[in-house]
Amino acid sequence: MAKKVKVSEMVEQFHLEVLAGDTGLKRTITVDDLHRPGLEMAGYFEYHPKERVQLLGKTELAFFEMLSPETKRERMQLFCSEEMPCIIVTRGLEVPQEILDVCQEQGVPLLRSRTATTILSSRITSFLEKKLAPTATIHGVLVDVYGVGMLITGGSGIGKSETALELVKRGHRLVADDAVEIRQTSDNVLHGSAPELIRHLLEIRGIGIINVMTLFGAGAIRNNKRISVVISLENWQQDKQYDRLGIDEETTRIIDTDVPLVTVPVRPGRNLAVIIEVAAMNYRLKRMGYNAALQFTNKLTETIAEDMDDFD
Repeated sequence: MAKKVKVSEMVEQFHLEVLAGDTGLKRTITVDDLHRPGLEMAGYFEYHPKERVQLLGKTELAFFEMLSPETKRERMQLFCSEEMPCIIVTRGLEVPQEILDVCQEQGVPLLRSRTATTILSSRITSFLEKKLAPTATIHGVLVDVYGVGMLITGGSGIGKSETALELVKRGHRLVADDAVEIRQTSDNVLHGSAPELIRHLLEIRGIGIINVMTLFGAGAIRNNKRISVVISLENWQQDKQYDRLGIDEETTRIIDTDVPLVTVPVRPGRNLAVIIEVAAMNYRLKRMGYNAALQFTNKLTETIAEDMDDFD
């Protein structure tokens, strides 16, 4: 289900002045893009994105004032529509009467801010991106390991929280335990955080709930982190073939984004915290262009080729 933001929420967030069309404050915003209607003020409506928040700055209003009263009213009647969420006038500028009248008649919220156009545009875009971003909640643990967001998943009782505790003891930072709230930005980047109720908390069976920030200090936690790798913990299966080279990279899909997946079999004697640390460092090396598995296979191929040449 597509997310929506009411115009009234944005009015409250940015302390906007309502000049006209207050009956339309329940209108909803469905996209995070904004529009500065310069061409529309000039009379070109062929590709007008009516669904976006419209910003009128100094340039648009200066041009609009050059038009005759009849043309002003005609343009505004073409400009305003039921699909339009709202119009925001920036810099605290005076608004022509024709804009006020048409917005009031058609119930299009006409708002005003004293903030400069570019600054307000950036703030509103950031606000809408967060509000409208697709979200999901996943059962798991999110830890910042060497600057890499590692989402640890697996069945109940597999040892996710205990592994996170060991990682925190080794100097890494906890983001979320048990439930990870994930938000996908417009460029398909995933950011994870903890629900406010369980933020900074870690559940360890046999001990109970502990507050990581209280025990280990503020340096042991962070509120959100980009998710770069998913570590899937599963019980060791004797008859299953596990990847021993790491050439074929698996991925898993979260919301609409594919994330690298590393499956780690769990059995007594395996130090999961160290394995996850190595996985984080290996991910960073791959991002810098070094792939140990690929280098190994290339050397192996070269060695086999040399041996075949010697045999011939």
